[in-house]
Amino acid sequence: MARLSTSIGKLSLKNPVMTASGTFGYGIEFADFIPLEELGGIIVKGTTLNPREGNDYPRMVETAQGMLNCVGLQNKGVDYFCEHIYPQICDIDTNMIVNVSGSSVEDYSECASRINALEKIPAIELNISCPNVRQGGMAFGVTCEGAAAVVSAVRKHYDKTLIVKLSPNVTNIADIARAVEAEGADAVSLINTLMGMSIDIERRQPRLSIGIGGLSGPAVKPVAVRMVWQVAKAVSIPVVGLGGISTAEDAIEFFMAGATAIEIGTANFIDPAVSLKVRDGISAWLDAHGCHDISEIIGCV
Repeated sequence: MARLSTSIGKLSLKNPVMTASGTFGYGIEFADFIPLEELGGIIVKGTTLNPREGNDYPRMVETAQGMLNCVGLQNKGVDYFCEHIYPQICDIDTNMIVNVSGSSVEDYSECASRINALEKIPAIELNISCPNVRQGGMAFGVTCEGAAAVVSAVRKHYDKTLIVKLSPNVTNIADIARAVEAEGADAVSLINTLMGMSIDIERRQPRLSIGIGGLSGPAVKPVAVRMVWQVAKAVSIPVVGLGGISTAEDAIEFFMAGATAIEIGTANFIDPAVSLKVRDGISAWLDAHGCHDISEIIGCV
């Protein structure tokens, strides 16, 4: 049987399959469906310094080959996470990774600092697709300067594995990846959602409460594969691929494009056990093709 273990910087994964933030809760919600410890990692829902109510409903809409969402990072804040959620997840035998979001550099830094103190959280994933309230709402991750500023500040307060989640809503994602690598990112993950819109033609109104939202699901996979391929050639740090993965064959495309590990997102809503099915499918594919280690196909394209 092929070896599936891999690593992201100092972070060791028993297999390269993780679950994407915002699609798997805190992991414990899925414990009735799969043995959580068999995953390579679980990236819990977005966590901010202060509680957030999120956007008004409706905030999720099905689309052809995907879905749109404008949930708006609803969560009870990092202190609630530390006091109430962390004790429930700290003994799960896999990598529990917190997705950190913010609306200012200071918010990101303080949130990361508090999570840094949690012994059994070995990594964070920094969501730089958030709007910078001090710059008129432009997302941090759409400019090299904005992305670099967040990563530089967080790196001063966080000394464990730092994964930076990149926005696809940019002109050249490789430039952004190089900028965060230069400021100390241990890895990058991509892609976050593409911005999209759906209109109810009978009501003549957008279907989402704020008009636009993030598109995810199979429709974005070709874009995600292309961007992973571009970024993997541009940086020397590991790349985590995500965007429309629902089968082992999907995942293998990402590995061949240069991803060291993958995350499964929207497909969790359809099949709560999809992540382990993908893991088993990857193993079967490698065996069938005479591969002894997942590393043999990473970046082979």
